[in-house]
Amino acid sequence: MERNHDRDPISLARRSLKTPRAAAFAGIIFALLYGTSMVLIRLSVPADITADSAWLETNAGTVALALYLVPYAGIAFLWFIGVIRDRFGDLEDRFVATVFLGSGLLFLGITFVGAAMAGGLVSSYAAGSGALVNSGVYAYNRTVIYHITSVYAIRMAAVFMTSLATIWYRTGLMHRVWAFLTYGLALVLLFSIGYSLWVTLIFPAWVFMISVYILIRNLREQPMPGPT
Repeated sequence: MERNHDRDPISLARRSLKTPRAAAFAGIIFALLYGTSMVLIRLSVPADITADSAWLETNAGTVALALYLVPYAGIAFLWFIGVIRDRFGDLEDRFVATVFLGSGLLFLGITFVGAAMAGGLVSSYAAGSGALVNSGVYAYNRTVIYHITSVYAIRMAAVFMTSLATIWYRTGLMHRVWAFLTYGLALVLLFSIGYSLWVTLIFPAWVFMISVYILIRNLREQPMPGPT
């Protein structure tokens, strides 16, 4: 008897792993966790990097909660990258795909470094607030964290968006409207980040929109089950 590959458990499992729905859910989870973390930090930490350390006394718990969400957001983002890249298939352009993957991993790595430094700052302040502020370590760490998260990480996010938009434009995997929208948002991240720290929320909002669109399209294109 000829083997029915469509009903083979291994084939079905692999097909389920590759479905865009997995990428959509991973992207949605990342957007919610990362976006929530950014909102909590922006509400708790003064935008002025020269501000005193009073916020550490009153908002340390909120900042700690925000930093606790970052690793889980990173896990979801890794899954999002993996499944999105898998959808390229034979259409993958090695040059652009390398930029896409590299910028995504750099964004994630830089974000983790910034979160780790912020966590260390909060813990050090709890252990000895006076010594931390008087030594100048607080001012130094505050400046470094600002540049890591609000300059370098978000620019890597912009490169990630630009490379993915280029792949979409060349292959037609997504409607060109999404490619042009992504190009525009990436330019905002590249050149407007110094004016408002809230601009950083563009990236998780973009991931959320893309993920919801992929999920809806997948549900609409899902074939009806045939007779058994």
